[in-house]
Amino acid sequence: MTVSDSKNGDDSDRLEKLRAAIDGIDEQIVSLLAKRQREVKRVTEIKKARNLPVYHPSREEDLISSRRSQGASAGLEPCFVEELYRLILRQSRVEQTQRIGSKAVLPGGVILIVGGRGEMGRYFESRFAEAGYQVRILDKSDWHDARRLCAGIHAALISVPIDQTNPIIAQLAPYLPKGAVLADITSIKASPLSVMLKAHEGPVIGLHPLFGPTTSSLDKQIVVATPGRHLAECQWLLDQFTAWGSVVLTADAREHDEMMDIVQALRHFASFAFGRFLYRKKINLERTLDFTSPIYRLELGMVGRLFAQDPSLYCEIIFASKQRRDLLKQYIQSLQDSLDMLQANDKERFLEEFGKIAEWFGPFSDQAMRETTFIIDRLIERF
Repeated sequence: MTVSDSKNGDDSDRLEKLRAAIDGIDEQIVSLLAKRQREVKRVTEIKKARNLPVYHPSREEDLISSRRSQGASAGLEPCFVEELYRLILRQSRVEQTQRIGSKAVLPGGVILIVGGRGEMGRYFESRFAEAGYQVRILDKSDWHDARRLCAGIHAALISVPIDQTNPIIAQLAPYLPKGAVLADITSIKASPLSVMLKAHEGPVIGLHPLFGPTTSSLDKQIVVATPGRHLAECQWLLDQFTAWGSVVLTADAREHDEMMDIVQALRHFASFAFGRFLYRKKINLERTLDFTSPIYRLELGMVGRLFAQDPSLYCEIIFASKQRRDLLKQYIQSLQDSLDMLQANDKERFLEEFGKIAEWFGPFSDQAMRETTFIIDRLIERF
């Protein structure tokens, strides 16, 4: 045996011992995670008994900050520690939500879902039923039985397409008990809220869940609430969303609609226009991916996601109001202004405009850089 062979043998033995030590540490990590989860279950029982929210933002951020500092002191990369703990905390929230969400905030409550055979209707039927509510469905073929279906209900949830919402509210109102909460879940709020207030003299609230029927968990999902009448009598419904892990954001109906014009209508229309241009140019999408950066894949993925879904849904969102259509016209006019810049080959104007816009975006640009870098890193890991 040569000296080299002896050294290699010693290194192999040492490597095996080190690997065994690492395996032992990994086993301890899993055991500690299980121990942590058992403690979380005890916390969950207290939250469930007291109807406390699952998500506690300030505590989570304090915990993350503490663990980052601890990690730095221990020679670990703080961002790695933060990412690890955000995964742990999210899993904790999801499990807490599953346990707490199984309890109705209003025990014995009866919920009527109008349009309950649609995708969102079925989604909320499942959620409320799992929480212990009695759920009734009123759909197109059930109006002959509307009086019986409305008898004794505690809330009616309108889950129909935007263009049908106002007529359905007016049609339903005569059958509602005076004390029942009337709520809609459409993506515009001013018009339905006004109609609900006129049609029903009891508690009224507008709701807009900012998620779709494929959402597996309501953890941190935003639900916008636009108060109408007797908010205190609507609170149990909002508390139910909170118990499911949602973040309830209260806003004036007009402000909501103005924000949704940008957040939904403009964004979806821009994606539609981009996809339409690629279609008309007959671009080879698969081939572009061979040349792509992760950011392009992400952008193309968002456009492709749009065209994988129900076109009528996006049609209703984009064409929901004259206000939205006027905004989209302004967007197209701004593109025409950009066309003039291209035709003139005006690079100086481009740089000037870019600088003004970058200054207007301000600190958000740095935040956007951090957030998109995180998403891109995850995308690289996936593909």
